Amino acid sequence: MSQKASQPPATSDWRGKSGTKQLQSAVNASAYQKEWFQQLKQRVAAGEPCALVGADAPQELLRAMDIPFIVNQWWASVVSSRQKAPYYLGLMNERGYRNDLCAYCSLAFASTLDPDPARAPWGGLPKISLGMPDLGCDSQMKIFGLWNKEYGVPIYPFERTILVDPKPMNWWDKNRYDWEKLYQPYRLDLMVEELKGLISFLEVTTGRTLSETKLKRILDLVNAQEEYSKKTRDLIAETIPAPITIVDSIPSVMIPQWHRGTPWGVDAAKMFYEEVKEKVEQGERVCANEKIRVMWIGTGLWFNTSFYQHFQEKYGAVFVWSFYLALAADGYARYGDDPIRTLASRYTNLTEGLNVPPWNAAWYVNEAKRNHINVAIHLSPSGNCADRGSYFVKKALEDAGIPVFEIGSDNVDSRKWNDEEMTKKFSEFLETHVL
Repeated sequence: MSQKASQPPATSDWRGKSGTKQLQSAVNASAYQKEWFQQLKQRVAAGEPCALVGADAPQELLRAMDIPFIVNQWWASVVSSRQKAPYYLGLMNERGYRNDLCAYCSLAFASTLDPDPARAPWGGLPKISLGMPDLGCDSQMKIFGLWNKEYGVPIYPFERTILVDPKPMNWWDKNRYDWEKLYQPYRLDLMVEELKGLISFLEVTTGRTLSETKLKRILDLVNAQEEYSKKTRDLIAETIPAPITIVDSIPSVMIPQWHRGTPWGVDAAKMFYEEVKEKVEQGERVCANEKIRVMWIGTGLWFNTSFYQHFQEKYGAVFVWSFYLALAADGYARYGDDPIRTLASRYTNLTEGLNVPPWNAAWYVNEAKRNHINVAIHLSPSGNCADRGSYFVKKALEDAGIPVFEIGSDNVDSRKWNDEEMTKKFSEFLETHVL
């Protein structure tokens, strides 16, 4: 059975809390990211360009061309985790924008509307000089259009074809090496041309050029990083009770993901794996009384990651799975000789395994079985692109015997979250559907 919990208004003075990290790799990654951001701002202040890009756009090209970039949704997570989203989204509302905008994609823009930029986390964004939205989400072009209208930022909308023949279903077993057949040559041909158009745009806009030799080195580093991600995912999946929760796995994998293709990214992924491996070998567990393994489907609840640890003591419910580590394990590694076509294979499919039925539903079920999941929480805000295909995901999991608790809330806008009510509803769901 499933249940979708709607959200009554939260109290205005409520503030979310961060979960308690246990891994040094998570702490180190967070510290590194803050240091990296300050260095990036210094580069931009010295006259270098800076791109704002969608999370699913080909960031490897920017890295190969040494163009500084910031991921739109990552910055939204920073703003939300500092409890700033209500204020900034309120500034957009004051300008006449509606309340049900995609907050995840619009929050970075909203954060620039404050007349006092010093109030922003880490001193705020640097000057953005080009934008690279991914049109997999309908709101992206409109939101990046605001960057163009307000700040004159040139935009290159990144497009991809859609999945029309979802065979075979176990794409995660095929995409590392057999991607030419899996994703169909004509789709790859179109993506190669899309990448070439993007390269031309970047060269004209920034004056920098692409070295395919450097791109190939970057892709090799990405592969090395994701092989560690796969080993870590598999280790957590097979270890009961779980050695860590997603409070640690999300920062330990996602911050290195924003630096994929760098030696630091590989080293961070290796440290994460080795730290988890050591915990497993020493028999360390986050919850010795583990009874329930929880799967969190959807983007991170950035303003309140303590929610992931709330149910351990009373119910033995451990949040062991999020798509961040699983997608790093299954969605990125590609092996091939032609760097442009190999990169094309990654971005032809990247969002399909996550968002497009039936491939995403089959993957979630496979991951649930691999990780011995007892219950899934699906964050699926109505009207948001994250809600696409939620019916099929829910049905597939339920058909596999896994109850699904759906949350119709936003992952960055805490104005739409009632913590007391949501904690109560999920507790009741555990008692009536799982225990």
